[in-house]
Amino acid sequence: MKSIHNPDVDALFEAILTLDSVDECYRFFEDLCTVKELTDISQRLRAARMLAAGENYADICRVTGMSTATISRVNKCLEYGDGGYRTIIERLGTVKATPADQTDTD
Repeated sequence: MKSIHNPDVDALFEAILTLDSVDECYRFFEDLCTVKELTDISQRLRAARMLAAGENYADICRVTGMSTATISRVNKCLEYGDGGYRTIIERLGTVKATPADQTDTD
């Protein structure tokens, strides 16, 4: 797999680190990404948080609308990846993902 480490990605991450608020993040990411891309990224983080909280694939699939293949990939990264999901989950503290009995359409 091609390494993502390069000056362009460094510049992107450095730009993200300059953002001071959720509002600034919304403005930057709405310019940078499509709605689908943002939804996909946010759902992956939501799935990681739900997996870390012990939720099962079926509930995560039902709540997020993600495929089990994508949930499996998130789980693989959560368990065997570079620790990015774990770092964020720990820094965010208590898992605040929507419980499995609620859906996005509520």
